[in-house]
Amino acid sequence: MKRKQFSGILFLSLMSIGHIKAQQIYPPTYPINGVSDKWVNCYAFTNATIVTDAQHKINNGTLVIRKGKIEGVGSSVSIPKDAVVIDCNGKFIYPSMIDIYSDYGIPKAQQSGGRGMDFRAPSQIESNEKGAFGWNQAIRTDVDASTIFVSDDASASKLRNVGFGTVLSHQKDGIMRGTGVVATLANEKANLVILKTEASAHYSLNKGTSRQSYPSSMMGSIALIRQTYLDAKWYKGNPTAEGVNITLKDFNNQQNVPQIFDANDKWNVLRADKIGDEFGIQYVIKAGGNEYQRMEEMKATNATFILPLNFPEAMDVEDPNDAQMVSLADMKNWELAPTEPGVFEKYGIKFALTGADIKNPKDFMANLQKAISYGLSDTSALSALTRVPAQILGIYDKVGSLEIGKVANFLITSGPIFDDKTILFQNWIQGDKYDVKNDLFNSIVGKYKLSIDNNSVILNVNSESSATIIQGTDTIPTKFSANGKFVKLSFPLTKKSKSNAIIGGVIDGLTWQGNGTDTAGNNILWTAIKVDSIPSKKVLRQRKENLDLGKLTYPLNGYGWDSLPKQGNVLFKNATVWTNEKEGILKETDVLVKNGKIAAIGKNLSDGGAKVIDGTGKYLSPGIIDEHSHIATSSINEGGQSVTSEVRIGDNMNPDDINIYYQLAGGVTTSHILHGSANTIGGQNQLIKMRWGQDAEGIKYAGADRFIKFALGENVKRTRMNNNNRFPNTRMGVEQVLADAFQRAADYQKELNGPNGKNVRRDLELDALVDIMNKKLFITSHSYVQSELLAAMRVSDKYGFHYNTFTHVLEGYKVADEFVKYGVNAATFSDWWAYKLEVKDAIAYNAAIMAKKGVNVSINSDDAEQARRLNQEAAKTIKYGGMSEEEAFKMVTLNPAKTLHIDKETGSIKVGKSADLVLWTDNPLSIYAKPEETMVDGIIYFDKDRDLALRKYIQNERKRLINKLINAKKSGATMTAARPPMPVSMDEDFD
Repeated sequence: MKRKQFSGILFLSLMSIGHIKAQQIYPPTYPINGVSDKWVNCYAFTNATIVTDAQHKINNGTLVIRKGKIEGVGSSVSIPKDAVVIDCNGKFIYPSMIDIYSDYGIPKAQQSGGRGMDFRAPSQIESNEKGAFGWNQAIRTDVDASTIFVSDDASASKLRNVGFGTVLSHQKDGIMRGTGVVATLANEKANLVILKTEASAHYSLNKGTSRQSYPSSMMGSIALIRQTYLDAKWYKGNPTAEGVNITLKDFNNQQNVPQIFDANDKWNVLRADKIGDEFGIQYVIKAGGNEYQRMEEMKATNATFILPLNFPEAMDVEDPNDAQMVSLADMKNWELAPTEPGVFEKYGIKFALTGADIKNPKDFMANLQKAISYGLSDTSALSALTRVPAQILGIYDKVGSLEIGKVANFLITSGPIFDDKTILFQNWIQGDKYDVKNDLFNSIVGKYKLSIDNNSVILNVNSESSATIIQGTDTIPTKFSANGKFVKLSFPLTKKSKSNAIIGGVIDGLTWQGNGTDTAGNNILWTAIKVDSIPSKKVLRQRKENLDLGKLTYPLNGYGWDSLPKQGNVLFKNATVWTNEKEGILKETDVLVKNGKIAAIGKNLSDGGAKVIDGTGKYLSPGIIDEHSHIATSSINEGGQSVTSEVRIGDNMNPDDINIYYQLAGGVTTSHILHGSANTIGGQNQLIKMRWGQDAEGIKYAGADRFIKFALGENVKRTRMNNNNRFPNTRMGVEQVLADAFQRAADYQKELNGPNGKNVRRDLELDALVDIMNKKLFITSHSYVQSELLAAMRVSDKYGFHYNTFTHVLEGYKVADEFVKYGVNAATFSDWWAYKLEVKDAIAYNAAIMAKKGVNVSINSDDAEQARRLNQEAAKTIKYGGMSEEEAFKMVTLNPAKTLHIDKETGSIKVGKSADLVLWTDNPLSIYAKPEETMVDGIIYFDKDRDLALRKYIQNERKRLINKLINAKKSGATMTAARPPMPVSMDEDFD
């Protein structure tokens, strides 16, 4: 008996001071440096509230584990004879949480080669990775996280202390990032904690550590992804056609696992989904925290989401000078971002939660509780951290709930897991205990039945130094102290007693006992048995409706809409109408708009269902069309290569750009968004209508002809860049790049049309050039100098393609006759000069001279600010060249419509055309003219009166949010310095 008792004491001692392995396999493949431990653990956790999953709970249940697996769970489970019994009375047991987006145990990727941020060094054009890999180092499909995973107990303990037991880890580097590995957070070697290798494939729009010059833009990243899908499909069908390509081989092998795309922004979500739709892939999408702003679009993706809980920190705006820097949109996002998980639940979108991007793992639970207070239910929160990630990864048979046969990953807490006062005592992983706040596991706080001789009262223990006695309806103050082993109480036996009884004794689990003296000095015996836990006094979490949140608008800034505007019938009465048609300028004329079209033009028009806008003394014109702009994009230039015709501006539209609204306020209704001028053949442009509040697809001009940006001269040969090693370096080289590109395109088209055309590798770059030759894609070319203009037309004649537009074209006046013969349009500035060498011969008469020679000439902006005053830019041609008012105004309306092949639909006021209209306060060419109404497709997107009201709203909303931020600071919130908003795009056009 003594030997058995000693063994038990030794075993319990080992449990308290050391780590006992969850499971041993004999004979092991790994040699043991020491004495092998063949003991098989078995535990029974009794009297607990067991939450097996988000939907099921067992009261007074028992959980039995053996060899790191769950052997039994329920309310009437037999306790094995060899089990160590752990009484969990008053405690809760939950499945350990799963983080589906982690890089735990994965080394950081290292940069190699290239110039990095040192722009004095030559750029890295080609891959420097050794081996039979693909051509671009941002495509890292060869990375297998399971082969580089290393257990790291220091990092694991931070995650365990939050409640995580399992993670999906991958190397967060590159556009295609290889595969992830599922591992537990047990302190064991990698081979013992990995639950699943090659569990997922990962993607992003960030090239990561690659120093290759391509891609250098978001649209370049998208094009690279699209091309890789095409290349991989071709490689699968032609595995020996181009030798071994490990990158493509690995990519093909990874298509049968969950495809996880790190979008990290609401518009990137839609970009990723569009890629997925193109190639038949349904991505699991990691969000960025602002997707709540566009929930209808999120719902339409049909994707499962991974929602991070790294909510924006409060901005320190106590100083008024700092407050001025912070945008209203950023302040509103700080306020509303915590609503995102709850909104996803409301919309019925499946999602998992992640601690990714939170700087300190300790903040995870606080952020989760914040999300719950902003509308997320406890049930959905638990499901999003257990069942959902397990199901996504196909490991629900192993983890994610507490069921027989699953890995023994579970938490023991003091109460409901997401309550703000709940204590996480232990995190058991693979059957091993990891202490979190284990010193509080046997907390004395609770309700006790205190028996003194034959009398009983209730003793409520609130802490180690605070307790009260309940006798009937009386509450009797008590002097109380306890240190975990011994307890002492001093109290009157009745509320009226003037002296105290004094008792003391020992603490033995849930039972206390000892002796003492009563108020008369008589010896007494006493016992106290814990009967229940005292509910913590919790601060009730406010729900969303009590949080005093600002309204959500589209976009999320002061000029957005509560709900998007609708088409309606509108009748403009008694205005001076600039038609841009043969009718010319019509005074005191009405224009009726129905169903987004111009329905009638004349005098004394009426329509009972139309909204009437009085145009007396005002001017109604077609909307301004900007032929050359760079607004509303997330990137402008893909300058990584000389030919990048595969990239598309339309892939990275940013409809939140405030410049859309500002330009509506300047009368602009249509804008041609060009790729930049960093390369000879740039990317494909995107024509948009200024439909403020619509999403990225909603602002696109549907059905319009496609255009592409070319460039000539200094920008292409990179005159102003040091150590430029990208061909070409001269104007002669530019000509040769053009010739080479179209020769390759001609050869490619011939192969496509040949007998083996089905096996030809699809090339997005050459597809675009073939479309140019087949007049499906039209060229707008950055240009300046007479000689290069003539050279470009010679090359196009030789290779059978045609320039649609020369833009900038500041020496166009020298070759206007050749332009007429060639049939090219010109888009130019009104009076720009002297900003670089190749504009030294620019003159303000350029536009008028070309127009008088018969060239279709537009005045464009190439500048977000100048676009608001294009009417005034057009007026300059009256001063410089003597153009008539009507012909001058056509340079920003009908002429660009002709250039862009949309003159049958817009650019003038004619029955049947789109109702893209502007009501001006004065002559449209006057510096005093201001738009009062700007209409696109019959919808008024800018209204002067609404604008004035919004300015007051913005002022009040800023005050409210600034006060809220200041109060957050006073309340001890983590603060960040006030910063101005990031620019829409970090690229430049290099014009």
